[in-house]
Amino acid sequence: MATINVLAGNIKKGKWHFYGFFGSTVMNRDFGEDIELSKYNVKSIEMINEEKRKKLAGTAGWGLVGAVALGPLGAIGGMLLGGNKKEVIFTCELEDGRKFMASTDSKTWIKIQSANF
Repeated sequence: MATINVLAGNIKKGKWHFYGFFGSTVMNRDFGEDIELSKYNVKSIEMINEEKRKKLAGTAGWGLVGAVALGPLGAIGGMLLGGNKKEVIFTCELEDGRKFMASTDSKTWIKIQSANF
């Protein structure tokens, strides 16, 4: 399950669960409030920033796998290639006038964009 982290705006800040299935894209906060992120509910949506992040746990894990498989050179390769993640920061204005800024991973962003195409 993907998450969207709301950073600012007129909806509750913090982590929201994201469900994207059967052409529907929904943000849910602790099974209370649902916000559909489709072209019928979204007035505008825009990416502000996309950046690469390196996760320490992923880097260490791939380094260990590389070391076991290929020795010291494998460890270096695993550490360089492992743990990479793209994060997208975007703004969204809903049809009811609410606005928010949030961050999510690139796969979730693609699902949101395709629902609003």
